[in-house]
Amino acid sequence: MAGDSFGTLFRVTNWGESHGKAIGAVVEGCPAGLKLSEEDIQPFLDRRRPGQSSITTRRDEADQVQILSGVVDGITTGTPISLLIPNKDQRSKDYSELQSIFRPSHADYTYQKKYGIRDVAGGGRSSARITAGHVAAGAIARKVLQQALGTEIVAYVKSIQDLSMTLGSEEVDASLIEKTPVRCPDLVLADEMIAKIEQARKKGDSLGGIVECRINSIPVGLGEPVFDKLEADLAKVMMAINASKAFEIGSGFAGTLSSGSEHNDVFINESGQVKTRSNNSGGVLGGISNGMPIVFRVAFKPTPTIIKEQETVNLEGEETIFHGRGRHDPCVLPRAVPIVEAMAALVLCDHFLRYRAYKDLFNID
Repeated sequence: MAGDSFGTLFRVTNWGESHGKAIGAVVEGCPAGLKLSEEDIQPFLDRRRPGQSSITTRRDEADQVQILSGVVDGITTGTPISLLIPNKDQRSKDYSELQSIFRPSHADYTYQKKYGIRDVAGGGRSSARITAGHVAAGAIARKVLQQALGTEIVAYVKSIQDLSMTLGSEEVDASLIEKTPVRCPDLVLADEMIAKIEQARKKGDSLGGIVECRINSIPVGLGEPVFDKLEADLAKVMMAINASKAFEIGSGFAGTLSSGSEHNDVFINESGQVKTRSNNSGGVLGGISNGMPIVFRVAFKPTPTIIKEQETVNLEGEETIFHGRGRHDPCVLPRAVPIVEAMAALVLCDHFLRYRAYKDLFNID
């Protein structure tokens, strides 16, 4: 199947299925000489892993990553890095009845029509389980960026359904994000979000919301004209995350309510550095980073698998009733936070390596 790889110089191939023996990723283009071990990757997987709290899926996976290649004596060699994450808590029997029906808002129907076959257990490649490979690869990209640029990538839950933070991204205290299982830095609002998710779970329903991400310490110049614009690649990978339905950067849709004189980011000289007084562009101009913080948001739909009865059709097109089973998140937002951060790291690392290669080739300071 095409579409399982992303990147130009820092390239990642994701592999595996929800209920297969393992999932993982292959990372190509990581510079040689980087100190790297499983301990550098595991903390990020621990933030994404299932079974963290009552507001996440009950599936119990340790998500213990293994580095199979590309590292010798704790140092990257510049060759492909193979990452493996075993699946241990599969319950394929939970999905046996799905052989003949299509779950509402899942990929069952489209996979069946496109390929003539589908992996019923857990949705196979369409399962959010495969994002563990994204997070493992993203941890490597993140380390490259941190060492080279001091880059800081911070995502958090901005809203759950109609409960939304009023804090701007520049006001967020990153130290508060992990204080609650919902990963919202507004602790009062976080309690309300948790209660709302618990209420939906008890009713056999689910909720959606928005993850916001802020990235600091990105130089001017990342991104390419037209089709490889920085925000275009960010949008591409964010929309590749399961359950994501919208992406906006900077002022996003709200910017349509402003006039040009209100929305334009005026350039200023701050201690010898060119900056902008506002950041409605979200840190990107003409598809190229302008040195300001990159700020974007990703909207996630309510988890499609719910316990409530739903109407659907079977393989023969006959109408029937679907009863949701299995172990699923009543809200994907808390576990989406580390995935959004990882995907952002993959894009930025790839563009940083391209930027550095261009600078070196033409001796540009």
